[in-house]
Amino acid sequence: MDHNNDENLHRVRITARGGKAAIEIDGQRVDPGALSGHTVTHREGEPPQVVLYPGDYAESTFEGLTRISLADMPAPGPAAAVFLSAIDAEELERSALARPDLGTGPHSLTQAMLTQLVEWASGL
Repeated sequence: MDHNNDENLHRVRITARGGKAAIEIDGQRVDPGALSGHTVTHREGEPPQVVLYPGDYAESTFEGLTRISLADMPAPGPAAAVFLSAIDAEELERSALARPDLGTGPHSLTQAMLTQLVEWASGL
C-alpha cells in the first residue's frame, strides 16, 4: 500500500524539550496551550500515528508523515472518586491543621484540606 498518496496523512514535526513541546501539522504550529500531551505510535508497514490530547512532555523529536487523531479526555470524576475514597480522614485533618499556611478566617480549614488534597494528588 502506497501511503505517500494517502490523503489522510499529514506532515508532522514535534520538537519536545523537558515539559514543553512545539508541534506543527502541515507547517502550521499548534497552540501549545491547546494540548496536554501527545503520543506517537508506529507499526511496521503502516505510517506512524500521532494522538493529540487536548488541554506537559519528555525530550523527543519526531518528523514525518503520520495519521493524526484527537483523543477524548476521560471524565475526571471516576479517578477523583478512587483517589478521594483512599484518603484517611484523620490523616487529612492532621495534615491540614499542621500546615504553615493554615489561616484563621472563615473556611480556612477547608481551604487547607483542599490544598493538601491537591498536593497529595500531585505527589507532593
